[in-house]
Amino acid sequence: MQFWFTSDYHLGHANIIKYCNRPFRDVQQMNETIIRNHNARVKPEDIVFHLGDFCFKNTMNGKPGEGVPISAREWESKLNGKIIHIRGNHDRNNSIKSIIQGILIKHCGKEIYLVHNPENFNPKYKINLVGHVHDSWKVKQHPEGWLLINVGVDVWNFMPVTLQEILNDNK
Repeated sequence: MQFWFTSDYHLGHANIIKYCNRPFRDVQQMNETIIRNHNARVKPEDIVFHLGDFCFKNTMNGKPGEGVPISAREWESKLNGKIIHIRGNHDRNNSIKSIIQGILIKHCGKEIYLVHNPENFNPKYKINLVGHVHDSWKVKQHPEGWLLINVGVDVWNFMPVTLQEILNDNK
């Protein structure tokens, strides 16, 4: 069993392509690429920590480009692994229903705090994995020694990553 980390899939969210300059011609290509990349890495028995903004679903106003009528559980059924959702700012209307705002894990002998928005990081822990910032930055290091590491798909080739990959990339 492997542990994976990722954020900001925004499945079904057509406008995220232009907002974040994602390299896809349309939402279908984006969804297919993210699902294919996810399943190429993640096995059915693996655990995936998804740090928010999993999918985007149309709300009652039905604005074009803002989402598709697919539930989070339907998207999950297309993906390998057991997904643990940390709530993101776009997860309030998409049927995720996660109550996890942030979570502390101990993995590879390290205490790591997982949270969607970097503004909510926990300075008590040297490593904070975050999402929300898309392609704005990959790593921020504070003079006191703690790291904010963006695990969003926009900076990891639209796929989940292991902690070892994250740490090797930040040496």
